[in-house]
Amino acid sequence: MDSTASSLLLCPPPLLSLNKPNATNVSSSSSSSSSSSSVVFDSASMRSQSKIPTQFIWPPCDRRQRLDELNEPVIDMLEFACGDASVRRRSAALVRSVCTSHGFFQVVNHGIDPSLISAALESMDAFFALPLARKSKARRVPGSMSGYAGAHADRFSSKLPWKETLSFRYGNDGSGRPIVDYFASIPGEDFAQMGEVYQKYCEAMHGVSMAIMELLATSLGVEKTCFRRFFKGGSSIMRLNYYPPCQEPELTLGTGPHCDPTALTILYQDQVGGLEVFTNQKWHSIRPRRDALVINIGDTFTALSDGRYKSCLHRAVVNRQSVRRSLAFFLCPKEDKVVRPPEGLLSRGGGGCGPRKYPDFTWSELLKFTQKHYRADTTTLQAFIQWLLSSSAS
Repeated sequence: MDSTASSLLLCPPPLLSLNKPNATNVSSSSSSSSSSSSVVFDSASMRSQSKIPTQFIWPPCDRRQRLDELNEPVIDMLEFACGDASVRRRSAALVRSVCTSHGFFQVVNHGIDPSLISAALESMDAFFALPLARKSKARRVPGSMSGYAGAHADRFSSKLPWKETLSFRYGNDGSGRPIVDYFASIPGEDFAQMGEVYQKYCEAMHGVSMAIMELLATSLGVEKTCFRRFFKGGSSIMRLNYYPPCQEPELTLGTGPHCDPTALTILYQDQVGGLEVFTNQKWHSIRPRRDALVINIGDTFTALSDGRYKSCLHRAVVNRQSVRRSLAFFLCPKEDKVVRPPEGLLSRGGGGCGPRKYPDFTWSELLKFTQKHYRADTTTLQAFIQWLLSSSAS
């Protein structure tokens, strides 16, 4: 199986335009606004309109309908941690099979308290229910990963996603409680309790991510703690995704087709459904599981495995009736960390044979590329390597 997107199925995106015109509030203007104008995403006002603004309409090649539900493996993390050698080998074999194919699986018995997940969902409901003016006080500053964004209209002017997000950084270097501090200082003191919830949630997600790194190391046949060490002291990203109902869901997407540039994504999705994964040249829906966490491989780990494991190509669709929510934790290394496969993989040759597939780079270089030069899509890693090599040559 090959998760590589065919040009017949997916539209190639342009390089990121950094010259943004002044914003236009399309919640109160006609949908004939120029597609080159930025928009202010006020979903409450937009629901009263019969048509969605043109900036939210995606080309048909990106909106192709999904056909089947993906039959992805569900890994029992408690069995992997406590089972005998045969159980661990079986889990590792399942993960190896899907990660060389499409980079997507789910995990259960992950140790996250259901009440903590409920509190995280309730907190995001409270935030996104605020008036737009109040949410905008926490708006993302250009060039930053943290803050509120409506449809990412601060960065892009077309093919906008039908969603709102709140993102913030989580560092696991033991220095203070950065998320508590962020919520108290940016959204304000009224959100201090919300910061406590997400501090605990991110600490729990980091613990899960390290257990999954051990699973991935085992599946790749390298020393089981090598990836734990690689990500020690990293600065990960937490994102709350809020997808409002849409009057024309068949014309837009909640999130466009892309591979995450980070190393690993751990996602909790509510029971509404809408996540889809591309494999075998078609889109597959992902059935929500109340007790499971969704795991997908990102571009950084693809490079870290020297191409052995695929970065998961995925998207999110929206619907007419229901809000959809998801909690995404993106595992990242330190920004100055050099992304280089462990010696145990290099000794076997890149991708199994021959030279290495990807050169050394730092996470900060890839992050800069996706924030300033390129909109994350189906070929981000390949485009980044070309940019990196051309920049080095010049």
